[in-house]
Amino acid sequence: MNPNVTTYLDNLSKWQEELTLLRKIVLDCNLTEDYKWMHPCYTYKNKNVIIIHDFKDYCAISFLKGSLLKDTKGVLIQPTENMQAGRQIRFTHLDEIKNLATIIKQYIFEAIEVEKSGQKVSFKSLEDYKIPTELEEQFQQNPIFKNAFNNLSKGRQKGYLLHFGKPKQSKTKTARIEKNIQRIIDGYGLTDCTCGLSKRKPNCDGSHKQLNT
Repeated sequence: MNPNVTTYLDNLSKWQEELTLLRKIVLDCNLTEDYKWMHPCYTYKNKNVIIIHDFKDYCAISFLKGSLLKDTKGVLIQPTENMQAGRQIRFTHLDEIKNLATIIKQYIFEAIEVEKSGQKVSFKSLEDYKIPTELEEQFQQNPIFKNAFNNLSKGRQKGYLLHFGKPKQSKTKTARIEKNIQRIIDGYGLTDCTCGLSKRKPNCDGSHKQLNT
């Protein structure tokens, strides 16, 4: 048991019982407990398999390659329409977890087998993402910005393309692009930590909170 996970659970004001039970269920499946992205993460031979989360309206167990699971019980949820790999089982009270404990373990063991087999999720290529007209216009006006965008990793480019292309109104797309121009020039992805304090760069570990104290 990882002490950082114990601390995380002890400090929860909501979903503490639920996530404590989920932790027990996962550990019964012989995965290694770690603490990543500010949440309990469970690995098989250093490969991330599962994360347990607390959210405002629910808690969840997330399977990082959940799209490869058969989901014979129909319990997996795709968190967002653009989420290609991850899938969740969500809970709103303790009894749901107790009643599904056997099924949860079945899914965990299947996820472990997926990892053992070396299966990988087939992600969309960068070419599958449409470049908004508004972004093309910014590229024409600002070659430095265009070059910085092209120098980002493909994953970061995809994140921005999804973010910029989502609004229906052109002015909203333009506003999103303009807001992120300097961030892109500085080499940051949409969700990268920019405070300079995180020990998990480019991910945020919450260190920026001390700036407000």
